[in-house]
Amino acid sequence: MTLDAILPPERTLFDVPGGSKKRVLEFFSTFIAQNTPSLDSQEVFSRLIGRERLGSTGIGNGVAIPHARNPHCKAPIAGFLKLTEPVDFDAIDGEPVDLVFVLLVPEEADEAHLALLGQVAGVMNDVETRSQLRQSSSQRELHERLTEAIRRQAPAGSQGS
Repeated sequence: MTLDAILPPERTLFDVPGGSKKRVLEFFSTFIAQNTPSLDSQEVFSRLIGRERLGSTGIGNGVAIPHARNPHCKAPIAGFLKLTEPVDFDAIDGEPVDLVFVLLVPEEADEAHLALLGQVAGVMNDVETRSQLRQSSSQRELHERLTEAIRRQAPAGSQGS
């Protein structure tokens, strides 16, 4: 399973209001529950916040990768948010976050979960990718740039021909 397969254009959100880490996670939880009937916004939010309490998912360079398991998730679900203003995410480098890649996985998805997190981290650790995402001026451009970066990052042989 690859990231581009679980991140459709409609879950790549452009100019999302920030405010705080909690508000960003609430926004995503409400958004994803409205678009995925099997998910409950309160449960998604509770699981994402619970994961943040274990340690911030702010990986540095203005990027956060909030993620959680969810028993009502049938397959991995990804969402990407480009915030209008950076927010404090308690990132490891202390820098505020403006690029948020959210990942929800089924309760039992151990190896798939880790592989997807590794893919996200690889994509988001690229300086050029972060720069291009920040320069995007529309939802469509943001999704295209992110998808290109994911495909560049994908290991050989994992892409369709």
